[in-house]
Amino acid sequence: MLGLPTTTRILLFTGATDMRKGFDGLSALVMAAGEDVYSGDLYVFISRRRNRAKILWFQKGGLILWYRRLDKGRFKIHLPDAGDRAEIDGTELTMLLDGIDFGRVKRPRHWKPAA
Repeated sequence: MLGLPTTTRILLFTGATDMRKGFDGLSALVMAAGEDVYSGDLYVFISRRRNRAKILWFQKGGLILWYRRLDKGRFKIHLPDAGDRAEIDGTELTMLLDGIDFGRVKRPRHWKPAA
């Protein structure tokens, strides 16, 4: 979907967002949450009905806004103790935008060298 560096931070706002908001309204939500909209992080917002999503990103002198609507189904968000926002990775974002419940997906443990 998106060619993002693995170091890109993705912040999912878990509460319902008014999808009428554009660049300025979503930027205001990001700043009200104490985040820097110009940091290069991705900010993901989901509608009340959980069938629409917007992603706000700043890159090279301008804001980018992606909008995704599911014609059938809903975005599945099951994040225990996430509060009003949660950090997710690129794989989880891709699954979320495809309508996959990534909270039910079991990930294998990654190998780490002995310390």
